[in-house]
Amino acid sequence: MAQLVVRNLEAGINLRLQRRAKRHGRSMEEEVRDIPRVAAKEEPSPARGLGTEIASLFRTGGLEADIPELRGHRACLSGYACHAQYIAF
Repeated sequence: MAQLVVRNLEAGINLRLQRRAKRHGRSMEEEVRDIPRVAAKEEPSPARGLGTEIASLFRTGGLEADIPELRGHRACLSGYACHAQYIAF
């Protein structure tokens, strides 16, 4: 098995690791072994673009009906008469 020595840890890390180990019901040594083991298992997913991320959020959903203002119909502002000067295309 490989060994790893970590020097110059910030003050208080030892105490926090002891507390964490106690919460998990194991020795501090086993807790310290588990941290890099778990970190090494986590494989980051490949970076995707913002548009791809947004599209993936809505992949399973969708609209059941047409939206009139997106289908060539006039869009009127609430409380205003529907005139050409109020319509932005």
